[in-house]
Amino acid sequence: MYAVIRTGGKQYRVAPGDVVKIEKLDVAEDAPQTVEFTDVVAVSGEPGTLTRPAKAKVTAEVLNQGRHAKVLVFHLKRKKQYKKLQGHRQAFTEIRIQSIEADGAKAAL
Repeated sequence: MYAVIRTGGKQYRVAPGDVVKIEKLDVAEDAPQTVEFTDVVAVSGEPGTLTRPAKAKVTAEVLNQGRHAKVLVFHLKRKKQYKKLQGHRQAFTEIRIQSIEADGAKAAL
């Protein structure tokens, strides 16, 4: 069983046991946290089927928070002596999917 969830403006295909890096969530880093995603776009219970559930939730455990590798953004206007270099590191939250519940059906680790 897998589900498609929406968080941080993106959609992710998740199954129980998957470890996913998503956009940063506001959770405390000192205590172990669980997060519930209720914005479930689609659920697949059997191979080849995909449905939009009436009620569904995905439960996940927060493993880590950090920042991705640096991406360099370089702007150049040729013949004008203009150069600009900027770096960016996107923050993320790493989660492990614990269970998927959709319309009475449940899949867990």
